[in-house]
Parts: sequence; C-alpha cells; structure tokens
Amino acid sequence: MTRGPSRIVLVILTILVAVTALSALPASVAPAQPTGSAEDAAAPQFLKLSLDSVSPDTVTPTSEPMLTVTGTVTNIGDRGVDAVTVRVQRSRAVADPSELRTTLKLDQVNYDYPTPFQDIAPRLEPGQRQQFTLSVPLRDGSGESLNITEPGVYPLLLNVNGTPDYGGQARLDDARFLLPVLGLPAAADGSAPPLPAPANPPVSATLLWPLADRPRMVAGQTGELDRTPELTDDELAASLSRGGRLDELVGALESVFGDDRGADGPASAVCLAVDPDLLLTVQAMTSDYRVLASPSDPDGATRPGTGTEAAKLWLDRLRNLASSMCTVALPFAQVDIAALAAANDPALTTRALEAPASIVDSILNTRSVRGVSLPDAGSLDPAAAQLLKSQGFGTTVLASSAVAPEGGVGDPNAAVPDLVRLPGVATPPPAPAPAPDDVEEQEAVPAGEPAPAEGQPAPTAPVQPNQAGSGSASTGDPALRVAPFDIWPAAALAGIGSNPPTPAFVPEPARYPVTNDSRSARLQDALGAVSWQALHPDPGRPRSQLIMPPQQWGANRDEAVALLRQIELLVENKLVDPRPFDDLVGQAPDPAPYQLAPLAEAAMEAVPTHFAPPARDQSHRITELLQAMVEVPDTQPTPHAYLDPLRDDLVRALSLSDRRGGPTAQAEVFAQRRIEKATAALDEIYRSVTVLPPGGVYTLASESSPLLLVARNDLPISMRIRFRIDAPPETKITDIGEQLLPPRGTRSFQIPTEVSDSRNLVVPISLSTPEGVPLGHATSISVRSNAYGQILAIITACAAALLFLLAGRRLWRRFHGEHDPADKGVDPGVRRRVIRLGRARRRETARAEPQLSDEAQRTGHRERV
Repeated sequence: MTRGPSRIVLVILTILVAVTALSALPASVAPAQPTGSAEDAAAPQFLKLSLDSVSPDTVTPTSEPMLTVTGTVTNIGDRGVDAVTVRVQRSRAVADPSELRTTLKLDQVNYDYPTPFQDIAPRLEPGQRQQFTLSVPLRDGSGESLNITEPGVYPLLLNVNGTPDYGGQARLDDARFLLPVLGLPAAADGSAPPLPAPANPPVSATLLWPLADRPRMVAGQTGELDRTPELTDDELAASLSRGGRLDELVGALESVFGDDRGADGPASAVCLAVDPDLLLTVQAMTSDYRVLASPSDPDGATRPGTGTEAAKLWLDRLRNLASSMCTVALPFAQVDIAALAAANDPALTTRALEAPASIVDSILNTRSVRGVSLPDAGSLDPAAAQLLKSQGFGTTVLASSAVAPEGGVGDPNAAVPDLVRLPGVATPPPAPAPAPDDVEEQEAVPAGEPAPAEGQPAPTAPVQPNQAGSGSASTGDPALRVAPFDIWPAAALAGIGSNPPTPAFVPEPARYPVTNDSRSARLQDALGAVSWQALHPDPGRPRSQLIMPPQQWGANRDEAVALLRQIELLVENKLVDPRPFDDLVGQAPDPAPYQLAPLAEAAMEAVPTHFAPPARDQSHRITELLQAMVEVPDTQPTPHAYLDPLRDDLVRALSLSDRRGGPTAQAEVFAQRRIEKATAALDEIYRSVTVLPPGGVYTLASESSPLLLVARNDLPISMRIRFRIDAPPETKITDIGEQLLPPRGTRSFQIPTEVSDSRNLVVPISLSTPEGVPLGHATSISVRSNAYGQILAIITACAAALLFLLAGRRLWRRFHGEHDPADKGVDPGVRRRVIRLGRARRRETARAEPQLSDEAQRTGHRERV
C-alpha cells in the first residue's frame, strides 16, 4: 500500500533535482555572452574581462615583433570559476570605415585567427580578480601567431574561458579593440623581413582640439563692478587644477609639441577650438568668487571658491599656446543654433554666434579664425543654416553624414569632398531701401548717445562690417560652405574618457554601449580609426581628413598624448601631411552642389522649442534697456558690460550641454531656472528707475505754478527717460521731453503746469524710456490750486460791473442836485446834525493829540530822574 506513493514521490524529487541542475548549468548549454557586443541580451554572469594596455599600441617596422596585452579578469558571479584561460583572436583587416565600429559588434566566431589559450588562474572565487599578461607573435611561421602580413587596422578579441561551479567549460567574456599596423617588424622567428609603411599618397589631416565645459555661472548676475561672481559648483576648479580634464588637455599639447609649434610641423595640423563661455567663467575665477553650497538651491548659501590660482595658471598656459597655434571660437556655451533660429532675436544671435570670436581674441590676446561656425550637434536644419549665412558665416563644420549630394540622402559611408557648397543656403538679398519718410522712424539711438531733438533727424551711423564674416576664412561665395569631419574617427574619439555618450551622427547599426569596453580598449579603437584612411587609398575618397572630437571631450592626459603621438607617427611614416585649419576652409569648394541632410538623432537631442519664446522676449527687454542707457567715456561699467551677462544666461538656456547620452531632465531644470532668474533680474532693473511719490496733496501757488517731481535711478549707468503724465481735462501739463538721470542718484524736475480748477485733482505719473517702454512703478499726485474757478471769476466780474454802475449813478445824481432814491426815508435835518457832530468830534480829537504828546514827554522825564 505504501510502496506506490513512495515511488511516485521519489520520481518527482528526481525530476526536480534534474531540472534544478539544468538551470544551474547555462554555460554548458549556451556560452556566456561577451560584453563587447551591443546586441547581447545579457551582461556576463561569471567573469568580467578588462583590457588594461596594449604594446605596441601601433605597430611600425621598428616595433617589437611580439604583441603584449595586459588585462584583468574579475569574478563577478556568485560561484567560483576553475581553469581560467585567455587567448587573443584576430579578424580580417577593416576594409570599410563603417567597420571601424561594426566589427566590434561581431561574434567571436568572426575572429577566425586565434592564438593558443594561456592559463591565467586555476580558480577565481567570487569577487576575486587576476591580472595577466599575454605575448603573442605578430607573425611567424609556427601558425600560433596573429598572422598579420600587411599594414591595416585589425580587430582583435581577448577571449576568456573557464568552468563555473556546477557547469562546464565555456567562453565567459571577451574584450575587443583595434590594432593599427602602419608597417611590420621582422618576424619573431626571422621567417620574414620588416615590411615598411605603404607608399600611399599622404592624407592631408587637420585636428580640432576642443576646450569647452558645461555652463557654470549662476544665472541672474549683472556686470556690476563690485559684484562677486558666483558659480553653480566648484567642479571647474578641479578640472583646471593638476590632473583635471582641462588641465590635461592643455598639458598634452604642451608635452607633445613644447615650444616646437612651427608652421610646417605636426602642430600646424592642430587648431584650438575654444568655448567663449568657458573663457569668461575662468576669467571670473581669477579673482575672488563664490560657489553655491547646494547647486539645486540657486538662492541658497554660498561658499568661497577654491580655483583662483588654478584659473590664473591655466589661462596663462592657454594664452601661450594660442599665441603660436591656430585658434577658432566655438558657439557660445554650445548653443543649439536651431533654437537660436526659433528664437529669431538678432541681439541673442549676435551674442551667441558673432561675439565668441571677439571674446576669445580679447581674453587670449590672439586673432582667431573668423567666418567659421562649429555647431555642437554636427548637424543643421535649413533654418539654422540660413541663420548662420545671414550672420556672415561663410563656412560651417558638420558631420560628413549631415550633407548629401543635391537630390540625394545622407549616407554615413559616402565619401564627401573636403569642402562643399550648399546653393540652397545662400545670403538673403538685401532689403529694399526705406522710403525717405520712413527713415526717421527706423533710426535707433544706440546706447550712450543722446536722442535727437524733436523735429530733428537722427544721426546716421556709419555701416560697420560684419565681424563674424571677416578674417582669413571669409569668402565672397553667396552659398554656405561645409567642411565635413569624418564621422568614424569622431565617433571613436567620443568614446574616450569616462561615461562617454554616443554622438548623434553615429548611425543606428554602429551604435552600442561603448562603456562596456575599458578605456584602454576605447583608446585603441580611436587610434585605429584615426589611422585607417591613411592606410587605405581609395580613388573614390579624398586624401584628406578633418578630425573632430566632441566639444566636451573627456580624454585624460595619457589618452590625449596618445592621439597626438599617433598624428606625429603618421607624419613620420609619410602617411599624413599636416594641414592648417585656415587652409582647409580657405580652399576652393567642390563644384558639385550639396544639400543639408539633418540627422534625426540630432533633432531628438535638440533644445525643446518652448524655451525659444521666453528667451526671445527677455532678450528684447535687454535691447530696450540698452537703447535707454547712456555710455559715458572712461566710466565703468558700460551698458553692454552691465547687461551682457543676462543675455549670456539666455544663450546658456539654449545650450546642448548635458542633453545627450542620458535623461535630459536636469538640463530642462537648469534651462528653465536660467530664464526665470534672468527674468527676475530684468524686472528688478526696470523697477530701479522710477518716479518718487510726493506724499500728501501738492498745492500750487497759482494756476501757472510748475509741478515739482523727483525721479530716482538705482542703476550704475545713466538713463534716458521721459515722463508719462495722464493730465485730466482741467490741467495742461507741458511735455519736457527726454531727460537724463545720473547713475545711482535722484534728480528734480519742474513740469510746467496750468490748472483751471481749485478742486483736488489726481494726476497719474510714470516713467518710460524715450522709446516708450515703461520703467519703475506708476504713481499719482493729488494737486490743488489757489486759482479762481471759472464760475467764481464770472460772479466776481458781474459784481464789479454792478458796483461800478451803481457808484456812477449815485455820483451823476449828486452832481446834478438830484436826490438819490437810495437816500429815501432819511430826514434832511437829522442828516445835517449828524454831519456837524462828526466834524466837531474830529476837531476835538485833533486838539487833544498835542496835549497828550507833551504830557507823555514829562512823564518819561520823571521816570528817568
């Protein structure tokens, strides 16, 4: 009876144990997936393989015949792994530039030139790591080498195998990287002689060296002389200090080129691309500055900044480099040019696109390349491109996939000439001349100049040339030109550093999370990508290359030095000719017409359109203030120096910084905060110029007494104002026209006034700019006049006329001996007696006055005795 159920229970337990054992053996069924593949479904479960170094990082005829690779294997699982082994495998040489990334996604079976496995560790417990070094021949006759027989760029793979507990032996992880081979040394066993670099026509190469950072100035600060600059954080101080990102980017140039920056050496191929917002921030840090205690609380407490000395030293070093190297200005704060076009504010556009060259020149004491724009997105839509051309820019630098032959579509694999024309983006025709009657209305008074008197024409200012379009890179071509940069080296360079994003110009098939690879592996990928074109002559591709890292490049000193050394190595092997950036943008463009091919990914990373209207509105308010401000020679701050920081905040709100490679919520918050702080600061400036309320009732002494008003200016700049007085019908107030308020002071004004009513009258009064923009707070004055009213004047006149008429009538009757009817009822005898009595009293009074005088004199004499 009990044996049947017991057997059933035993069978069930056996099945459960088998299922559990099978679930614990994934490695025996399917190999663990490598981290190098972006299409892998899962991360490694047991071991993590990391590449630490490759020697030589570039193979030349003088290199060692052995490739030495160091790495680290870490047990990241929850069980031990036995028999850990590693080997190197090679794939075929990269034949197309797109393969510089796509081959790094291939499965290990495509790396069909393996070397033997080498033991790393007999066992790795969970959390344990083991460093290793592998040395394999580049080529020999044994069949155990990498079998590299000719120059090229070769994908290599490190493959780690092991046996996890409860499982079988399997591939548990891998790491991929590129190995550039410019030439080959003799075989390790002497079976083959050295192979020199190919005698290909050299590639004309230009390298842009970006120096930029995300915006860090606290919003809402004006340019007052006594204001202490405030930064959102002190991370820039660390970046400028020894070992920081910006310090090491400058240090790499110094260590590689030193003082040898001649016009024909490798240094001539490098052009500094500098963000003017970074320079303004660093310049502000050279004196005392403060940083927010909490970046999330812009109105909270601050603390002293720590980067003053580092800022001074870094700026001096950069000036030294700029004095002998090509320099070009980036758009201000990596602004989104499409957002600028949507804002459509000329002053905002000027500050973001034209002012950067002047800022860079003034701070670095140099002369930068003019007429060239380098958008951070590497792509432009038609509105943004038209904006650049309308501002005088003749050339822009875009990704090679962001343009296409006219009538075609963008192709990331297509070869694009060094310089192409966009006939569809041309200089707009000049606006028709205004009619003579409209000239006066269109003239604007610049800051610092008084307004013309009423009835007089405004002075005509001389036309100034567009500074953005001047310089060595300016052209007379009506079409916008594009200097395309090679997207494959640019994508590889973007992968250098910590937490690198994937640029918008990388096509979808070539996208994968590069952070799965170690920094050393990503550096090898960049060296291979930079070298590929020099090793592959193609009649369909130009023998030229513009190399463009991302503007906020995260390379450290070693990585940046490695890139510069690679350029030097290519030059030494006659595979590359250095080409100055000036020469690139100044050459004749390809005759074939091209058109824009905006990148979809760039549009997704763009600044949202809802930030454009408030930025435009606040920039317009700044322009209105500048028109009312007066610039006094040898007086600081100037109107522009005072208000430009607020316009800079609006440009920073349209920045592409922090908008790629992850969530953009923080960028949205910062942009909105900048606009709000700039708006609040402008509101305070507008309130700082106002008319003071007199208090009580203002009484005029007469009907034509002037009205006395007092206006106050709390700004450090003189202001041109007008009084706006809404006079009631009973008053006539004369407009005194434009007036000048001194900085940080008050001034009294007498307003000619005529009041025809003695009642209390309420007169509304406010200030405005000469152009009619309201300033300050409106107030009202109660006015009362001592003048007669109209009705009282009529009554007085009638009474005077009646009095004159009655007096004349009485005199006429008296002269003619007629009794006046007014005397009717009075007895003549009584009248005579009254008259005689009055005369007698007057005579007695006259006689009594001398006697009183004599008695007073005697009384005074007795008092003195």
